[in-house]
Parts: sequence; structure tokens; C-alpha cells
Amino acid sequence: MSARRPRGALVLAVLLAQLAGSGACAPGAPTTTPAPATAPDSATRPGRATDTSPWLTADSLDPALVPAGFGTLRQEDVNVRLQYVSLLVRLLPLDESVIRTLSTDAYRTLRELLASRRDEIDAIARRYALARPRLWLVSFHGIEQGETRFSPLEVTVRSGGRDFRPVDAIPLTPGFGEQRLGQRETQAALYVFDGALDVNQPMTVTFQTASSTAWDTILRRVERERSLIRSRAGRTPAREPARTPIH
Repeated sequence: MSARRPRGALVLAVLLAQLAGSGACAPGAPTTTPAPATAPDSATRPGRATDTSPWLTADSLDPALVPAGFGTLRQEDVNVRLQYVSLLVRLLPLDESVIRTLSTDAYRTLRELLASRRDEIDAIARRYALARPRLWLVSFHGIEQGETRFSPLEVTVRSGGRDFRPVDAIPLTPGFGEQRLGQRETQAALYVFDGALDVNQPMTVTFQTASSTAWDTILRRVERERSLIRSRAGRTPAREPARTPIH
């Protein structure tokens, strides 16, 4: 009998398939999203007392947040996209205020991803004295033939007159640190930024020499969806929010 696939690997495979958007996906990643497994008895909703990481709890319990379970946006609706040489770069802020505007399945997947890497994120937060780290999901996809070399940490986010660079990155795919990509290959990581980076403000995102101000448009889309979520929540019982297992 074949070995059971680790839950973290399944979450990442689904995530990369979703990130791939209109067709490109990591080799071996499923092209459809399987139905979520029933949560174990020890699972808990995000933000409850057993979510012991201060940054995770703070994000979940912020009273200014819209309720979970009412979003309809897709990940591609909130991704910042950049093309650099033969690479397509996608950058997605994982702040709770942003991902609660996504569909229930997308929200659940991203919450599970954060929970699965909680220990690593906590260690980085302690190392750099970050009370509330800001997590971004960043992926690189090769779109042309041949091998492309790149420096994955050369990402800068300019906001409020200040430049933010990732303090560290947590690889999500094997070979992320090799700094090269083949055609149709995808590499991804969680990037950890200083907590002062406010995703509810306009931002300019730069990777090496390619820049984008698309977040200004995305933020207006997110704000519209927040208004719609408040309206939906006022007249409809909440759908079951993500249940994130705490390991």
C-alpha cells in the first residue's frame, strides 16, 4: 500500500495549482481542488484560544475584520503579477484582512498553509523581534524555454514612503534556493516582512528591475468586496469558516 501523502504536501499542491491560474502549474500538481477532508476533533477555527502564535491570533481577532465565510474573490483577483525576463512572479499578501475576501476554499487553504508553517514563522519572528510579521506568498513560474537564473529575495515593497524587503523566506517547494527555473516550473515560498508593512495602503511592488503599482487597483477591489461581505453577513447565516488544525 502506498504511503499516505502528508497534509502539508497536499495543501501546497492544491495551492500551486490555484496559483497557476489559467493553465501553468507545478509538475505533478493536481488540476482540480479535492473536497476538503473532515477536520479532526482537535481542529479549531482560526483565532480561537488554541491558535497560540500572537501574530496569528491578532490577525484573526481584529474587530475591524469582515466575517470569514462570505468572500467570493479568487486568488488571481488579489495577486500582484510581474514579468521579469522569462519569469512570471505572483505576490499575494496573506494578511487576514485580505484573505477573508477570498472564496471559502481559498481562505481555508491559505489558513492551513500558515498554520502548517507556524513554528518556522514563530522562529523567524523571534529572531528578528517581529511582534506581528507580515506574510506574503510569492511564486515564480518559468514561461519560456531554457533555464532562467534569478535572485528570489530581490523583492521590495514600497509603502508609506518606506521600502520593505523580506527579512527571510520559508521555501514551500524543493529547489527554491537553487535560484533557477526551467520552463513551466514553479517555485514558491512564504516571505516574511516587518509588521509595519500595511497592505491597506497603496504599494509599489518591485522584483529586481520590474515594478508594479497594481496593488492600488487590487485594494479598491478588496475594499468593494469587504462592503459586499458586510452586506451578505447582515442577511445570510455564515458559511462554515476554515477549521485549521493546530499541530
